[in-house]
Amino acid sequence: MLHSENIKIRDKDYILETGAWARQANGSVVIRWGKITLIANATAAKDANPDAGFFPLTVDYREKFYASGQIPGGYFKREARPTEKEILTSRLTDRPLRPLFPKSYYNEVQIFITLLSSDGQQSADVHAITAASAALMVSDIPFAAPAAGVRVGLINGNFILFPDKNEMQESKLNLILAGTEEAVTMIEGYSHELDEKTMLDAIKFGHTEIKRICECQNQLREKAGKIKNEFAEQEENVELKNKIREMAFNSLVEANKSGDKQTRQSNLNDVNASTIEKLETEYKAESLDEKEISSKIKEARAILEDLEVEIVRNQIFNEAIRADGRKLDEIRPISIEVGVLPGTHGSSIFTRGETQSLGVVTLGTENDAQFKDDVEGETISQFYLHYNFLPFSVGEVRRYGGPGRREIGHGKLAENALTNIIPSQSEFPYVMRIVSEIFESNGSSSMATVCSGSLALMDAGVPIKGAVAGIAMGLITQDDKYAVLSDIAGLEDHFGDMDFKVAGTSNGITAFQMDLKLTGISYEIMEKALEQAKTGRMHILGRMNEVLSAPRSELSENAPRITTLQIDKERIGELIGPGGKNIRSIIEKSGAEINVNDDGVVSIASTSSKAADIAREMIEGQFAEAEINKIYEGTVKKIVDFGAFIEILPGKDGLCHISKISTTRVSSVEEALKEGDVVKVKVIAVDRQGKISLSIKDAVNGS
Repeated sequence: MLHSENIKIRDKDYILETGAWARQANGSVVIRWGKITLIANATAAKDANPDAGFFPLTVDYREKFYASGQIPGGYFKREARPTEKEILTSRLTDRPLRPLFPKSYYNEVQIFITLLSSDGQQSADVHAITAASAALMVSDIPFAAPAAGVRVGLINGNFILFPDKNEMQESKLNLILAGTEEAVTMIEGYSHELDEKTMLDAIKFGHTEIKRICECQNQLREKAGKIKNEFAEQEENVELKNKIREMAFNSLVEANKSGDKQTRQSNLNDVNASTIEKLETEYKAESLDEKEISSKIKEARAILEDLEVEIVRNQIFNEAIRADGRKLDEIRPISIEVGVLPGTHGSSIFTRGETQSLGVVTLGTENDAQFKDDVEGETISQFYLHYNFLPFSVGEVRRYGGPGRREIGHGKLAENALTNIIPSQSEFPYVMRIVSEIFESNGSSSMATVCSGSLALMDAGVPIKGAVAGIAMGLITQDDKYAVLSDIAGLEDHFGDMDFKVAGTSNGITAFQMDLKLTGISYEIMEKALEQAKTGRMHILGRMNEVLSAPRSELSENAPRITTLQIDKERIGELIGPGGKNIRSIIEKSGAEINVNDDGVVSIASTSSKAADIAREMIEGQFAEAEINKIYEGTVKKIVDFGAFIEILPGKDGLCHISKISTTRVSSVEEALKEGDVVKVKVIAVDRQGKISLSIKDAVNGS
């Protein structure tokens, strides 16, 4: 039986439906808004899997090309592996939902969201969050509260909800926001150097709409929701916890103060191993079987980790000192080098504490642009960033199968942070690629990527609008107390309650991302985190400016030189020639790379200035018009009885009549000229059809 609820969003019905489609899933909801239609299906395994050690949630978002009346490209003509956008949307949906499941719930949960219909103007990514939450709400899967996603733009000083493609062209903000009725749980996006107050106001604006959408989900659940499944709450073994506390607590406190990541972890491992060894000895003495010992040891390891969390958090609250000895707002030591790779176009290495990113910039031509094709149409990126995180960066040995969801997400965040300081194509006609190689990681490698990428751009001589730095903020809460941490290390991310990344220039914020392990935080905490992040960002920018304060005045000698010229767009076909014959000829003769866009802008690229000059002269010559009374140096192309056809400009020739060949009488053209001769000629006339009359005699006389 179909059940639905709806509210008005931007004068259109925003409809949630359940009960008609995909009825064998634990929960299924269809969202309709204008032409947009997507379905979310949530399914849970019958039995729990506590041995997994984590909550096994999988979110998969897919867009079907039929949604916008398209057929996929490629040989097989069907949707295949997820695109970058689908991967990012899956992550976007997972992050705000995960904290809303009970901590003791270990049944595997799969959520599939499919875009079935698109209007071609609105991205469906934020609606995936709402759809997934609604499917969980009507299902029998334990889930704390409804969540919803919205997008907020900023046009002419006014916030706008769910801006479309055209509005996004004018918007100074692209804020994706998720939350419950009580609080915001996730933010993501980028902006044009907005200040912290505007950012906070945008979040408050978006949260107002989130509350309405959450209430709609509650109403749908009241109509059609299933009874939630019961699950076993994990009981705390107080006796074992007290025993381990007595055995290991003081040693763990000392090990936690060991300083650098490797030493600290080694000392903690020693304490844990010693504790486990003592427990195993006791259990064997009690004649317990192997299965029972294994179960108890697993429980003991979890308790040891809980004690480590307690120690880290207590030290922050009681001593205002972190595990590595820093104050709460203190930034780790920073070291920077630029121009570290002599064969590249631009490079830098940025090290903050035990996190290190090598940033490398490559400048390319139009042929190097990134093409993407999805249901919203084809897009071309002139700037893009790739982030690589290999196992050695954290001292691990494991199989590496190429970039995963995390690497794609981190790379996109860093790319967003830098996009708004990149010069336009008219200012700088290059395609720009940044690659970040993470050599070391102990927290905030995506923000280190922002810093290394910004420095590498300046090292390459790219005229960016200003340096960009990024910082990751953390949060520790305890009852009514909280502490905001600047530049968090890995353990503070792992044991803390928030990961809030903020990037920007000295003028304002360019990108942001916040994830919570809590069900929400107050605006007071968010405001403090933003202000503390600004202080940290300015400190990092100061260190960066000490090394390289502005883009280099000249491009790297390794980079191609690109020049542009404008031709009449109605004559693009002339430049290209039949089947590309003409433009290929220019490329072959000059050795330069040539591209022409639909507006008639011709780009000439070459590492050799001579090759670029040759190509430019050939193109300019082809589109130059013959000037009356001007003397040219031309090549005899064809001899006829009444004269000779002489090429004076590429692809342009004129007729020199036999009477105009010489100051003396000639009986035949062959007496004076042969094909291939180079002669000076004067243009004496151009008729309405563009036919050119030439004179060798007048060029010689100078008359």
